[in-house]
Amino acid sequence: MYKMNVRQPYFSMIKAGTKTIELRLYDEKRQKIKISDKIEISCAENLEDKLFVEVTALYKAANFKELCDKIDIKKAGLSGTPEEVQRTMEEFYSIEAQQKYGVLGIEIKRI
Repeated sequence: MYKMNVRQPYFSMIKAGTKTIELRLYDEKRQKIKISDKIEISCAENLEDKLFVEVTALYKAANFKELCDKIDIKKAGLSGTPEEVQRTMEEFYSIEAQQKYGVLGIEIKRI
């Protein structure tokens, strides 16, 4: 089982079922994720608060702006133009890291 930490307010959105796509760098760890894999998600601010999800789809792209063309960005808990989404995600992942690995949208459902 994979483990991920998710910051607020995104953790609460996953818990409520309104965020069903988690955005990540497509690094070595995420390259191992497959459809139907289980993930334990912990709240970054309170690691005791956890939930479990199953991967239902994977969306790969070169960067987050490009990923916006493949997913409904509202399902990722974001809004705005692809450029705005790109800027938001740069707070988590640098342009250099995106260029090196690419990015991933992990569609999930609670279990």
